[in-house]
Amino acid sequence: MHALTPEQYARLRRLAEAWTAAYLREAKTQPTFNPRLAADALCFQRVSLPDHGEQLVGALVTPVSLWLVMLPAAEQAPCPEPGRRCRVSLPAGDFPLEAVALGDTERCWRLVLLDDLADLESRQAASRLAQRLMERVMTPAR
Repeated sequence: MHALTPEQYARLRRLAEAWTAAYLREAKTQPTFNPRLAADALCFQRVSLPDHGEQLVGALVTPVSLWLVMLPAAEQAPCPEPGRRCRVSLPAGDFPLEAVALGDTERCWRLVLLDDLADLESRQAASRLAQRLMERVMTPAR
C-alpha cells in the first residue's frame, strides 16, 4: 500500500470542505442531523483498478451520512460528470457508485452506506466507524 502524498491529503480536506459548503445548511434541516459530527474524509488509500486506473478510495463522514468515496489519485485526472454510474470491484465485492458534484469545484464517485449517524456520540466514534467500514470493504469476501 502506498502512502498518500501531502497534496492528496489536501485534496481530501478540500473534498470535506466542499461537502460542508454545498450541503451543511440543508443537512441541518434533516431529522437525522448530528451536530457532534463534521464532514471528514477518512481512511483513504490508493487503489489501482483495471477500469479506472489509480484511485483514492475511502470514507466521507458527514453529520448525516457515511459515504464510500472514490476519486482519481491524480488531481488533474478528469472527474466524472454528475449523475453517471459505474460499478467498481474492491476486495469485498462490487459496489455501485454514482458521480456527484460537491459545489462548483469538487466531484467524486460515491455510495451512501449509512444515511443516519444520529446515534454517534463524537467525531472519534465516526472515525472508528469509518475505519471498520474500510476494513470490511478492503478485505476479500469469504
